[in-house]
Amino acid sequence: MTAPRIIHPQVRSVIEQPLTVGESPVWDDETGTLWFVDILAPAVVRLSASGKIDRFDMPAAVGSLGLCRDHRIVVGLQTGVHLFDPASRDIEFLCDPVGREMIGRLNDGKVGPDGHFWVGSISEAKPQIEEAALYRVGADGSTRTVATGLTSSNGLAWSPDGRRMYHSDSRQCFLQAFDFDAETSSLGEGRRLRSFTEDEGRPDGATTDRDGFYWSAGVSAGRLNRISSEGEIVEIYILPVPAPTMPCFGGPDLSTLFVTSLSTDRTGRFEAGTVIAFDVDAEGLPPFRFGNQLS
Repeated sequence: MTAPRIIHPQVRSVIEQPLTVGESPVWDDETGTLWFVDILAPAVVRLSASGKIDRFDMPAAVGSLGLCRDHRIVVGLQTGVHLFDPASRDIEFLCDPVGREMIGRLNDGKVGPDGHFWVGSISEAKPQIEEAALYRVGADGSTRTVATGLTSSNGLAWSPDGRRMYHSDSRQCFLQAFDFDAETSSLGEGRRLRSFTEDEGRPDGATTDRDGFYWSAGVSAGRLNRISSEGEIVEIYILPVPAPTMPCFGGPDLSTLFVTSLSTDRTGRFEAGTVIAFDVDAEGLPPFRFGNQLS
């Protein structure tokens, strides 16, 4: 096993407004727009190609978002999955896979190759317990629980051929992979690829590139880990933010990495959450859109 390559990227800031918990960046390749959330604000934020920022206040904590075929946004809120129309600012309830019996909320979510919104929950019990789960949500509001025994569901991403789904648990510090069938929206058995130490970075949000590597935000270590399909860290990107939460590929050729971060005083001084960007020698994949089932 070779030692991972250490990289200090040339980073630029893309927003000036501080975030509490920046998360879930998604690049809209049709409009050249970057979407992301500020979980506790709570707000959905749109950064246009011109640099204009639009902030849409949400009625409850917002963990994640995805793009829809009809130009709406699917959002995972404390109160369930909703459809949000940025033009009218209308928000429509779709379903609540979590229910109110759990002390927690929806967390990381992403639209998959099958057009479903795959979204997990996070335990907010103190201490956290393994009551979180991963759900599959259809455009008709149907839901299915696909994984249980989780504490902080995170790290959703798919291989370039759409036949593997990655998923992590930030609190239990593991990365797993499932065989994935986009035609039936079904998963095979989960297979553990890697466990992480705090110094390596608890695995938070993630994305994949065209070469099949998995990019994981190491939220406890101020770094981004590029991981092979076998679970080996091959590159470490040292970032100027202490708590990166999720990367996504964007830009005209999908070779710019946008990374959100959260507010923390872990380094001994308070640093607000933000969004940074840097160019990499890799290319991402365009996002999937909610409702675009293959069947």
